[in-house]
Amino acid sequence: MEKVTLAVLGRLKREGRKIVAVVAWDYPMAQIAERTGVELVSVGDSVGVNLWGQRPQEVTLEEMLVVCKAVRRGVRRALVSCDLPPKAITEENAKRLVGEGGADLVKIEGSPAEVQALSRAGIPVFAEFHGGGENAVAHAQALEAAGAVLLDFRHSGEKDGAAVAAAVSIPVLGGLGGGPWLDGRLRMAHAAIGYAAANVDADAGSYANVARISLQALGEYAADVRAGRALKGQRPA
Repeated sequence: MEKVTLAVLGRLKREGRKIVAVVAWDYPMAQIAERTGVELVSVGDSVGVNLWGQRPQEVTLEEMLVVCKAVRRGVRRALVSCDLPPKAITEENAKRLVGEGGADLVKIEGSPAEVQALSRAGIPVFAEFHGGGENAVAHAQALEAAGAVLLDFRHSGEKDGAAVAAAVSIPVLGGLGGGPWLDGRLRMAHAAIGYAAANVDADAGSYANVARISLQALGEYAADVRAGRALKGQRPA
């Protein structure tokens, strides 16, 4: 498969072929996502809430750099985007995500002015915005005019989503509340595979239930330890 570039994403949009993007936070998941042939791996600041038990917007730039580096090591073909925490949106910090973290794009939920500042500094910007308003098309066009190379239109809805995708030349993906009316979809890999403690007791309709499998496997491991049995997969000393 060819290496993914922004030009490749643009071609997929023009040809009406959907772009597949996943959110990943670690090296093994990045490697797995890469093998599926996704076009984009997004390193989300959602790592704080979903993986570390933090409160929303508690993730720091330094923490994002650690996670971005890990994902970058696992991805060679796909593009890598990394979230810039809302309180850290500066040109200097964005350049660190690219230079130190290895990100191909920097993802922000910011104003057209913030997008423009980063874009003029030579940083490719993946701009996030939310639906629910009357000016979705104007907002998307303003972000594109400011230099955004990719959009994440969250909670788009079919009507606004289709209108926005048709009104801009850059690809429009959908995270939460997206749909087939956009140019592609973005979903947390952990959500797709059912890897959350809540999945042990309630099936969330994901493509697998890794949480329940993990509970069973760890339970079997504990039983072997307590019974003095050899452990599966353990190499001899």
